[in-house]
Amino acid sequence: MTTAPLPSPGTPGPPLPGTSLRPSPGTSELAGRTALVTGAAGGIGAACVVRLAAAGARVRALDRDAAGLAELGRTAEGLSGSVETTVLDLGNLDAAERAAADTDILVNNAGVQLVRPIEDFPPDAFHRIVTVMLEAPFRLLRGALPHMYRQGWGRIVNVSSVHGLRASPYKSAYVAAKHGLEGLSKTAALEGAPHGVTSNCVSPGYVRTPLVEQQLADQAAAHSLPAERVLTEVMLAGQALKRLVEPEEVAEAVAYLCGPYASAITGTTLTLDGGWTAR
Repeated sequence: MTTAPLPSPGTPGPPLPGTSLRPSPGTSELAGRTALVTGAAGGIGAACVVRLAAAGARVRALDRDAAGLAELGRTAEGLSGSVETTVLDLGNLDAAERAAADTDILVNNAGVQLVRPIEDFPPDAFHRIVTVMLEAPFRLLRGALPHMYRQGWGRIVNVSSVHGLRASPYKSAYVAAKHGLEGLSKTAALEGAPHGVTSNCVSPGYVRTPLVEQQLADQAAAHSLPAERVLTEVMLAGQALKRLVEPEEVAEAVAYLCGPYASAITGTTLTLDGGWTAR
């Protein structure tokens, strides 16, 4: 694999203290609302499910990972809302569209990653990534918007990435899909505004998730470096705040955009990137 020169090293900060998947008991500002979260079995998706259920929502959690969904269901017991888990591969686009019917809140979170130079990038992997991360959100919107429009209220939150705003080498499919998701989100905002529907992106930098852990392993092998050095010298080199973002931080941003004080926020991107895009 072709590799880029290593940037200057940085100093990692400590993990965010006091974070856990289960939030403190919250208010019920989303009571009576039905939310759908994709990629819900772990990482950001699981944190979003728990946070929205803590706010009183009925949450439909979609993922192809049955074991992860079962663990999520146990974690979410006792929250003020409820969690219904469904095993679904978003490559089944028709099923994804049907699953979004009667949804008040749609959180498009599912993601896939592969790090390769463009000339070595498998076309079938490129197609899979764009399908899951761009075409599936479009189909989920198709399924969700008629209900949102009928009731005059809806919230769409697309979990994008700093890579929806900035490119990195060797991530052509991921960067293309996230840039497309940012555009899709803005289009939905313009179309949805007359119907009381908002659409926004939440765009974090590197988050402490299994997907990022796999990237660490892949890049460590590519650079022949320990994973800790890959984190500080490669992945976080352009980030002012030298730590990973926690999934719960992203979930809190998602919940805010779904709540009562964000009705005027639409067509924009909330970045949680540790200062990456400040440069």
